[in-house]
Amino acid sequence: MNFKKTFLAIILAGFIFTSCKQTAAEATTETAATPATETLAATGKIETASFNIEGMSCEVMCASKIQKELTKTEGVQKATIDFEKKTATVEYDPGLITPEKLIETVEAVNGGESYKVSNLKSTADQA
Repeated sequence: MNFKKTFLAIILAGFIFTSCKQTAAEATTETAATPATETLAATGKIETASFNIEGMSCEVMCASKIQKELTKTEGVQKATIDFEKKTATVEYDPGLITPEKLIETVEAVNGGESYKVSNLKSTADQA
């Protein structure tokens, strides 16, 4: 009987830690700028790109993973992924990265077969 309880507890814990849950309080995931990118903002012009991301099925794994990949990309000051709206807003230094490279970064997450970017809008287009 003790073996059954232990086995069921392990199975339950596995489901809890690996499931993709979405809560209303976590609808928008945002990351603060790192010190290295704050210096970037002071020295260069910062532009904003926004686009839609298709293929996200959960906030925990999909949206946060995309956001982490964008945030650690050189030239990105801040990345915000809105899972509910399936959109991304990225502040970046155009001297270090282009909107096209941002799209390539998103579409390359998970081996390049999960996410597709569309409807790119950039503040550089308005200049």
